[in-house]
Amino acid sequence: MNPRVPPPSSSPTPPSDGPSFELAIKRLTEIVQTLERGDLSLEESLRLFEEGVKLSRVSQERLDGAEKRVEQLLAVDDQGRARSTPFATDAIAEAQDDDRE
Repeated sequence: MNPRVPPPSSSPTPPSDGPSFELAIKRLTEIVQTLERGDLSLEESLRLFEEGVKLSRVSQERLDGAEKRVEQLLAVDDQGRARSTPFATDAIAEAQDDDRE
């Protein structure tokens, strides 16, 4: 491994879901800083850029999901009363996926 490229964070990550939002952002920051130095080969730069794009997409999906959950929690009905709508959590979504198989 190239010593100039920081390795991915060694903190535990959730299985199959990829890194947590915080870990993804931390790694994305490391990648940006490394690319900004400009001392990598083209191939290594492309590899890091690709990793960064994937992390960016994962992070955006997590932000979108969090925004939807907040919107559901803050929703009100026509009379201004809090509306409680169940929303799918990861555990519920996984159970539903298992049922479909």
